[in-house]
Amino acid sequence: MTTAKWTWIRICRLLLSILLVFSSVAAETPSGYKREICEFRKGRLMQPTSSYRSRLLAMREQMLIRATLEGPEIYGYILPSTDEHLNHEVAARDQRLHYLSGYTGNRAVAAVTQGGAAIWLENRYAQQADGELDCDWEIYLVGGNVSMAQWFGHQLHMNKRIGADPQLVPHHLWITWERELTEKFLKLIKINSNLVDMIWEAERPDPPKDHVIQVQTRDFAGEKWEDKVNELRRRLVHLGCDAMIVTSLTEIAYLLNIRGTDIPYTPVVKSFAIVSRDDIFFYVDHGKISLGIDLHLRTDCYNENCVKIKEYKQIWSDIRTYVQIWKRVLVPAPCVQEPGASEAIYSAVPAKNVVEHISPIIFMRAQKNSEEQEGMRMAHIRDGAAICEAMSNLETRFYVEQWTEEKIKYEVELWRLSQTHAKGLSLRTVVAYGEHSALPYYISSNVTNIEVSDQSLLVIESGGQYLEGTTDVSRTFIFGDPTRDMKRAYTAVLAGILHISDLIFPASVKPSGLDSVVRAKVWHEMTDYPQATGHGIGAFGSVEEPPISVAYGQNSSFHFKQGYFFSSESGFYKRDDFGVRIKNVLEVLDTGKTTTSGEHFLAFQPVTLVPYEPKLIDGSMLSSDEKRMLNRYNAKIRKQIGDELKRLGNMKAFYWMMNKTRHIREYLPEDEYRAAMGGGCHTHIHPVYVPILAVCLMIVASFIHL
Repeated sequence: MTTAKWTWIRICRLLLSILLVFSSVAAETPSGYKREICEFRKGRLMQPTSSYRSRLLAMREQMLIRATLEGPEIYGYILPSTDEHLNHEVAARDQRLHYLSGYTGNRAVAAVTQGGAAIWLENRYAQQADGELDCDWEIYLVGGNVSMAQWFGHQLHMNKRIGADPQLVPHHLWITWERELTEKFLKLIKINSNLVDMIWEAERPDPPKDHVIQVQTRDFAGEKWEDKVNELRRRLVHLGCDAMIVTSLTEIAYLLNIRGTDIPYTPVVKSFAIVSRDDIFFYVDHGKISLGIDLHLRTDCYNENCVKIKEYKQIWSDIRTYVQIWKRVLVPAPCVQEPGASEAIYSAVPAKNVVEHISPIIFMRAQKNSEEQEGMRMAHIRDGAAICEAMSNLETRFYVEQWTEEKIKYEVELWRLSQTHAKGLSLRTVVAYGEHSALPYYISSNVTNIEVSDQSLLVIESGGQYLEGTTDVSRTFIFGDPTRDMKRAYTAVLAGILHISDLIFPASVKPSGLDSVVRAKVWHEMTDYPQATGHGIGAFGSVEEPPISVAYGQNSSFHFKQGYFFSSESGFYKRDDFGVRIKNVLEVLDTGKTTTSGEHFLAFQPVTLVPYEPKLIDGSMLSSDEKRMLNRYNAKIRKQIGDELKRLGNMKAFYWMMNKTRHIREYLPEDEYRAAMGGGCHTHIHPVYVPILAVCLMIVASFIHL
């Protein structure tokens, strides 16, 4: 290439650089969630000091100093709230974002530069974050008008390096960030030494010493772990893979029939696993291994059905070693709620060896065996009894004590954890009253806590972990008298839940195709709710489990199968006033019937057994079929929950449940129906005219007779 051409290329690059600099200067400063208290402090020389501000300054020093150990300094750093297994709820030791910023929620990503700090989170956590974060932090909403790449582009000049810990970022998300930052002429690099861990040091909590792994016995698991491993190997052979790296904690727990307490709300053990045709490697802290686990996993033998236990961090060296032998290694790809493998795992395997594919364990686990099915039903009976006990006790004491959202949350959790075989909660309990209930993604906390009265609706979303299964339920209550709008909203939501619970459909129908069954009555009220209608649920596992997701607009290729369990949710939200939410867990049944083409008909059966609020039901909005569905559901509660409450000896809760599940008339007399519909064309005949009308009818009848 001639010197003249090189000169022109350099001039063009220089002009482009100048243009980008001027455009970045002229660009409007990104604005996020408005923080009123920070508006007051803006521009003041003296700002309140805190430990979080000191940590932020310390991390900025690490960006310039420690990062040089792995290369040139970095000018930006990305910190997700997840752990090495990409869990949203993490152990205290892995709450890096909380340590750095003070934010106690999850599903967030922080970005830090020498001149700024910002956090991206879901709308439901915005109010909580505003109350917990220092004014050093800007708040942006996920899916809002300012992306992280745009923010970095405004903060930094071209060709600056931005670091992130690849163990905390899903591979597919890393690729997205890399592309978006490249478009801003910035570079994303891997920083394997987490910068927060460097400043945390002695203050960081030690790994718990008492978190011993527990065996999930065959009585509850329904299948030996050896049989599960053999089935996984069969599927790997079908995919042409020599081995698979298992990174999901819930998949490891299912595969090896083990449970633990390493992270909140999900009974799992922090570990990795690798399954090949000849070996099973289990990477875990040796302090968690007991003699019972050694015997359970058969660690004292040396055939293909014996587990070799190794230290947690040894997986990285083993991957480098064994990829010399394994030619095709399955690295998990994203699947609905599962994010797949981290960028660190993905990049540890040479590209020529990688087979990126959805984990076969997802589909093995989703279809519960007969023991798991029975266990899920039993877990929901125990859970239904717990809710009845909690709410009957709450109603009894409601007018003699002062109640807040947080106090009601404590009451519900207390009764749930007192049940037989209860092992913890399956999700953060949400108690939302009044205008808080009108927020679809509201998260109750000490920051947002308000008093609860009898003037509006109370939404409670909660769930429990039992040896037999996992529960997830939402109900809406009122302690006073509802308005007509409240009853109309509640009944529209209830009708959708009744319809999907009674649905029969061909097995080829996709989950997204069933969403309109639940939403139809809500749509009829000219409104909608933003959540997905449903998701899979585990058996003493995760409260959100792939591959099922019921949400219109999703182009999913997965279908329901007999033995699947999933949640079905509907809602109605009137801004700044009230909200309604109802959620049940449904079981997928095979009816034994087929279509003319031989396709099986499937049906749903509700396993959640918690009464609805009869004060909020407008009978005139329900058809006779819908009332029949409601009566069948109430009869099931009276039988199964009634027997459980009598076994527990709690007759107060029993009578509360019986009162909430009274049989309703499936057909209204015409005059009552018309009155309920607001009069309609109903005419009132004054008693004086009744005899005159009778005489006229007699005269007409005599003429006809003649």
